Amino acid sequence: MTVAWRDYRSAPAPGTPVCAVPGAGAVACVRLSGAQGVFPMIVVGVADGVRAWVNACPHQYLPLDYRSASILSADGARLMCSAHGAQFDAATGCGVAGEGVGCALDPVPVAVIDGRVVIAG
Repeated sequence: MTVAWRDYRSAPAPGTPVCAVPGAGAVACVRLSGAQGVFPMIVVGVADGVRAWVNACPHQYLPLDYRSASILSADGARLMCSAHGAQFDAATGCGVAGEGVGCALDPVPVAVIDGRVVIAG
């Protein structure tokens, strides 16, 4: 896993609570506020657990939900940038269609503790 998420000034510390665990095929867009600012995240429920990404499209660094909260495909397999339609695999973060091809979302390491998603160490 890359550590690019740590380059964000507002990156949260390990152990920071994020949200309740989204079910498979569900997404949560969250904004974690801390002393260094706000850190935008996407948490997706996938078949084998949860995945988390920095909520910033690699093209313009706008949040994927900038224009619409509907960023998850009907089958729960793809995330879509609401600003320009780039699509990313929800489980891997890799670009799969449109402006997303050849790009990837920045992964954020998370763990599930007592039914809550937290930033992993």
